[in-house]
Amino acid sequence: MIMPRLRKILAPLLLSLLLLVTSCASQPTSRFDQAQQESSQKKSGQAVVKDATQGASFNKYFPKGGGGYERVYTQEKKGTSQAKLKKAGKEVATLTIFDTKSSPAAAAKFQQSTKKIAGYPAATLGTMQTSILVNDRYQVTVRSTDPSLDKEAWLQKFDLNGLSKLQ
Repeated sequence: MIMPRLRKILAPLLLSLLLLVTSCASQPTSRFDQAQQESSQKKSGQAVVKDATQGASFNKYFPKGGGGYERVYTQEKKGTSQAKLKKAGKEVATLTIFDTKSSPAAAAKFQQSTKKIAGYPAATLGTMQTSILVNDRYQVTVRSTDPSLDKEAWLQKFDLNGLSKLQ
């Protein structure tokens, strides 16, 4: 009589003790833990430099909607701002302003540019994307899969003069 009762008490108690001991044991670190620790401690290679322009500062330079087009902001973060251009509720393009201070290589592609749009060096990426570099710092991009959309005209609708004065 005492033996079955002792088993009912002793079995859960030993199982709980076993779980407690195994869960408190230290786990060996994996190679991924080591890599994570090293990458989080590095200050170089950060995605955005400290003095990059706040994305919200760019919003006033985007083209306004109208003519059947609607501008919808989709992303604002330090160093960049992005909006979707919609027509009849369908997305036709992505408009972006990016501070190349965080990525000097992004600005470097404009150094050899012979094409200019609104007086600024321009670069194209296939048939989908056209960009200009304003004030040797701000990359303004129109990206669209619609071949009938005049990306150059949309680039000129940005307030490029205002953007060029931004510090």
